[in-house]
Amino acid sequence: MSAELLGLNIDTFGFEEAVNRAKILIDGRKVSQIVTINPEMFETAQKDNDFTNIIKEADMVIPDGVGVKIALKLNGVNTERIPGIDFAYRLLEEAAINNIPAAIIGAKEEVVTKAVDNLTKKINGLNIVYCHNGYFEDDNKIYEEINLKSPKLILVAMGSPRQERFIYNAKKVLKPALMIGIGGSLDVWSGNIKRAPKLFRIIGMEWLYRTITQPSRIKRIFPTLPVFLIKSITKRSL
Repeated sequence: MSAELLGLNIDTFGFEEAVNRAKILIDGRKVSQIVTINPEMFETAQKDNDFTNIIKEADMVIPDGVGVKIALKLNGVNTERIPGIDFAYRLLEEAAINNIPAAIIGAKEEVVTKAVDNLTKKINGLNIVYCHNGYFEDDNKIYEEINLKSPKLILVAMGSPRQERFIYNAKKVLKPALMIGIGGSLDVWSGNIKRAPKLFRIIGMEWLYRTITQPSRIKRIFPTLPVFLIKSITKRSL
C-alpha cells in the first residue's frame, strides 16, 4: 500500500508489516534501499531531480517525520508513523535473532564506536562486522571494505541527502544487502543525545522535545514544516 505526496510515493503499511518487508529485502539478491522520509527531504527533492529519483527508486519509503504523517492525513490518508530510529533498532534485533551480519557507518569516530558498543551490549547476539565514521572522502574505499565483511544489513548515519546518495551509489558495487539511512540515530544510541520521553513519542511530539532541548534545530523546522504542510494541501505533484 502506498500514497502519493508531492509527487513521491510513500508506503503506508504499519510498523510490523514494514519490518516483515524489510526482512524479505535483507534476504534478497540485490542491494535494496529504504528511505525514512521527513519534510526536509521533500524540500531537497523539490530542488534536486537526482535526489527525487533516488527516492522514487527506493524499495521502501516510510513516513519517519510526524510532518509526513500529518500531510498524508490532510490528504485523506491515515497511516502509522514509523520512526527511523525504532525501525532500525528493531531490524538490528531481528538480525541478532537470525544471525545476520550488520554494518554501521556514520557520525564521528567516538560516536559510532560508542553506539556500536552500546548496541552490542543491549542486543544479545548482535554481530556488527563493520563500522566506520562518516567522515571520509573516498566512497569506493568504504564500499571495498564493506564487501570484504559481507554484511546483510547496513545502517548509514550521515545525514540527508548524503546518506541516500551513498546508499544509491552502493547499489552498483556492493554485495546484496539492505541499506537504510538513519540520520542522527547514532547520537542517541551512543548516549550523546537523550531521546524524548516516551509520552512525547506516543503523542507524536518528539520533534517539539528535540527543538526545546536543541534550539539549533529551529532553523531546520521553521519555515520548512509549515511550508511543507501548505504545499501538501495545495499541490499534487512536484
